[in-house]
Amino acid sequence: MFKRILATRDDINLAIVRVFLGIVFFPHGAQKMLGWFGGPGFSGTMQMFTQNMKVPMLFAFLAICAEFLGSLGLILGLCTRIAAFGILANMVVAVFMVHLPNGFFMNWAGKQAGEGFEYHLLVVGMALALIVGGGGKASLDRKIAPVPTATTPR
Repeated sequence: MFKRILATRDDINLAIVRVFLGIVFFPHGAQKMLGWFGGPGFSGTMQMFTQNMKVPMLFAFLAICAEFLGSLGLILGLCTRIAAFGILANMVVAVFMVHLPNGFFMNWAGKQAGEGFEYHLLVVGMALALIVGGGGKASLDRKIAPVPTATTPR
């Protein structure tokens, strides 16, 4: 079963989506987990989620792990589908808990109350592509569980 989760084609397009999504999410996860890039760190993020936003502790912990460990997983192509699912779940929750009332568009001009959900929708689309297709070319998933081809012995 686990090898089926890891299985992926030798696809450069999936690799591009995977690596870029991982690169974009790494700073966000590092802010929450390590306090890098001006972030609050693990304890500050836990406090923000559990006290300010009333997110249960387990889900707050999973959100931090999904962004930090998920970004690393995507960059390396390790457990790509699981990492992409964690990031997808984060984005769906963020839309419904925070961004939906602000409308679709991001707040480029600073004229609305907060950020809309267009960025989150792009992330959901990228994550879905990785959940369906896997990590693609140059992923550790592919090294662990290569998809058999006509020339690969079964």
